[in-house]
Amino acid sequence: MGTTTGPRSKHVRRNASAMRMVGALLAVFRTAAGYTQSSLADAFALGEETIASIEQGRRRLKPDLAEQLDDFLGTKGALTAALKHLPEVDLVPQWAEEYLEREREAIAISWYENQVLPGLLQTDAYAEAVFRSRVPVYDEDEIARLVAGRVKRREILEGNEAPFTSFVVWEPAVRAPLGGKEVHAEQVRHLRACSELPSLMLQILPLNRTSHAGLAGPFVMLETPEHQRVAYTETQRGSQLIADQDEVAILNQKYAMLRSQALTPEDTRDLLDRLLGEQ
Repeated sequence: MGTTTGPRSKHVRRNASAMRMVGALLAVFRTAAGYTQSSLADAFALGEETIASIEQGRRRLKPDLAEQLDDFLGTKGALTAALKHLPEVDLVPQWAEEYLEREREAIAISWYENQVLPGLLQTDAYAEAVFRSRVPVYDEDEIARLVAGRVKRREILEGNEAPFTSFVVWEPAVRAPLGGKEVHAEQVRHLRACSELPSLMLQILPLNRTSHAGLAGPFVMLETPEHQRVAYTETQRGSQLIADQDEVAILNQKYAMLRSQALTPEDTRDLLDRLLGEQ
């Protein structure tokens, strides 16, 4: 999340050429079975653009959908097998890539953070400080690559089609001077500017609250273009993408409570202004 590895600066996806091959296979199987992109999408309650993106290699075919398509099109496991044996060619771990892909496509993002600031809200210098804090340490080339990926992710918040984003951040993460005084001051100014974006809601959970719904750690919830909800969590040595709707519902309840415990967006801006006045 705040520390998730980012994709390469040119946004090269894992197995890009192989994914185009899988997409081409799907197009062949679909046509042979007599379906258009639109009719196949309707059969799975998906958007036509979703099928088109998979066939063009712009969107990764996920294993569960591959199995369903194999059954529906009578392809005897061909798509599942092709997906299973794709070569490992990218530097981004598979779990990270799947999250980052869903993050790029999300129509809504809800993010709670209590350790570092959310990756989508980090400045270049703050992101570098985060990656330099890693133990064992990254080398300079790796730091540069990761920072470039983090900067690229910020594009999600820009433009007319930006998703609705809601962030709740525990106050210690806002006050922690990672990178030093100047880096911290720039980061707080950036948070203040982000708080004015029309599709972004930023709330700080203050230290003086006597109850706290997020003590188990940070998490992110995403809403897909098909209005499905998934969640993502990180630990010291692993990460998890959660699709089970019962588990997602629990995190949704936690997030609702965190928002009620946090400062309002207006009071959050006032706190950021006070922090800037203290610089």
